[in-house]
Amino acid sequence: MSEVSLLLRGTRVVTPEGTRPATIAVADGAIAAVLPYDAEPPHGASGPAPVVEDAGDQVVLPGLVDTHVHVNDPGRTAWEGFWTATRAAAAGGITTLLDMPLNSLPPTTTAAHLRVKQDVARPKAHVDVGFWGGAVPGNVKDLRPLHDAGVFGFKCFLSPSGVEEFPELDQERLAVSLAEISGFGGLLIVHAEDPHELAAAPARGGPAYADFLASRPRAAENTAITHLIAQARRLDARVHVLHLSSSDALPLIAEARREGVRITVESCPHFLTLTAEEVPDGATEFKCCPPIREAANQDALWQGLADGTIDCVVSDHSPCTTDLKTPDFSTAWGGISSLQLGLPAIWTEARRRGHTLEDVARWMSTAPAALAGLTGKGAIEAGRDADFTVLAPDRSFTVDPAGLHHRNQVTAYAGRTLYGVVTSTWLRGTPIHRDGVLAGPSGRLLERNN
Repeated sequence: MSEVSLLLRGTRVVTPEGTRPATIAVADGAIAAVLPYDAEPPHGASGPAPVVEDAGDQVVLPGLVDTHVHVNDPGRTAWEGFWTATRAAAAGGITTLLDMPLNSLPPTTTAAHLRVKQDVARPKAHVDVGFWGGAVPGNVKDLRPLHDAGVFGFKCFLSPSGVEEFPELDQERLAVSLAEISGFGGLLIVHAEDPHELAAAPARGGPAYADFLASRPRAAENTAITHLIAQARRLDARVHVLHLSSSDALPLIAEARREGVRITVESCPHFLTLTAEEVPDGATEFKCCPPIREAANQDALWQGLADGTIDCVVSDHSPCTTDLKTPDFSTAWGGISSLQLGLPAIWTEARRRGHTLEDVARWMSTAPAALAGLTGKGAIEAGRDADFTVLAPDRSFTVDPAGLHHRNQVTAYAGRTLYGVVTSTWLRGTPIHRDGVLAGPSGRLLERNN
């Protein structure tokens, strides 16, 4: 075994066996062992003694894994980019992110387009970065080459995406794409809103949040998920529901799983911490699709997390320039910028509801890593990458947009007091963020099965 270069110890280390005092031994960027707290530094035959870092009574979590990030690079880098997004991720305790295939130009719908994006990301990544491919009309022939090139799965929309270069799949095209993806054992991740339900909903422009909410009814999600379950059942395909907002869909998903349908689901910090009742009219920093719904709906989503129907919590960081957040909810760009704030936002609400940091680690690290097949990520145990988030869980702060690292400092969390300060973030045993200071880019580009 390689010689240990780092011992990271703390009185509260979150491991798969629970939270306990421990010392984590790191060698060659991986966790060599999780030892008792008072373990002595090993004495190797050669080389320097290991560095000893003590987290004290702060909590050492596995590095977070965010499988839903819109980096928009190349092509829309005025909105975001790999340099800024990955710095925000590192500051927020995220050590691995997966980039969505749309909002960049070109979109990740061919292997050649993937290579363009990889070339752009490689010198800018402060955290490890992987990529989703896209399933759009006309690219069925490109899906297998993208899979072979290392994407972690394929995203599609069932209603318009908002950008013309990434059109939605109707039910016939969904069936064809899903059959192809299922044939080589791939994963389809789905923006599930039904276009017919959206077309039938009342549409009224203007600043009133109630009007926008009525235009994106729960029925749009529920119907789309019902159709997706039917397709997955027929093909024995693996599917994943993105950014679940409607709690009405939880019984549908739970029943499908009992029947053996291979379906997983995520939700997002904004659905779990923000409510429709508190969104001011004209405050389009709160606009996203599907939308932030009522407090009672949020309570049901938390119950879905508690009982395991919802697998994971990821950001759906979808930024834009400030001018696109017009006061009109019908025309403003939809997306919440929260990459740096997901952990404290979720922890603030989780602690209030009686959940633990072990739960948060499962939702925001272990489960997203499992979704993507990132076997080296997601837990503090021997053999995994030495990726850590050190959190002061009882410290609070007030969100100042000027202190955020994503490119355009627009966020729905401005002015909120949150609990949980990320004091350091470690990637393969090296600190990439400590006490607000960020190191240079050292992230790697990941491919499926790596």
